[in-house]
Amino acid sequence: MPRRPRKIIVIDEEKCDGCGLCASACAEGAIAMVEGKARLISETYCDGLGACIGECPRGAITIVEREAEAFDDAAVAAHLHPAAAPSRLRTWPVQIHLVPVRAPFLKGAHLTIAADCAAVAYPDFHARFLADRVVMIGCPKLDDAAAYREKLTAIFRENEIREVEVAIMEVPCCGGLARLVAGAIADSGRAIPLRLTRVGVRGELESLTPVAR
Repeated sequence: MPRRPRKIIVIDEEKCDGCGLCASACAEGAIAMVEGKARLISETYCDGLGACIGECPRGAITIVEREAEAFDDAAVAAHLHPAAAPSRLRTWPVQIHLVPVRAPFLKGAHLTIAADCAAVAYPDFHARFLADRVVMIGCPKLDDAAAYREKLTAIFRENEIREVEVAIMEVPCCGGLARLVAGAIADSGRAIPLRLTRVGVRGELESLTPVAR
């Protein structure tokens, strides 16, 4: 999802005392308590209006203007009512080895390349990572990473890919997926924007700077 300047909350974890009042006040469910601290769990859930600010007794929440993903009503609805959320999967197959290099759905695609376990750890995976995207999954530890890099290089070279977001878990082996995707983009000779998002074992998201390899 494109990132643009907009208003969004920032939580100072040093000031946060874990009371949870802000999380209760957020009608969109953008704030959750993680390890005793309030955290913004997804930029797409925060409308930037700051209903949570007045509830914080410690002054730990402020609004800033920065690059962030757009507020997404559909993602909020899926987050708040997961049982009613429809599938966002639009292409098949999804396993990296099985996706044809010249599959029609790859032309001009926005790609999500995810570690297998990321979809299990993040409950709103479809709403956050699949909306208007082509998804491919794999495991850099259990699968053939060299074959993945070769396959992705061909995909990046043969198709006009608009951007790639890599979703990995916060475990050491997942870093290999981020590195091989960055390497495949470099090998392809294409200038493809790359974003990296890490999913915590409790479902929280963190944006990282991709490391080229």
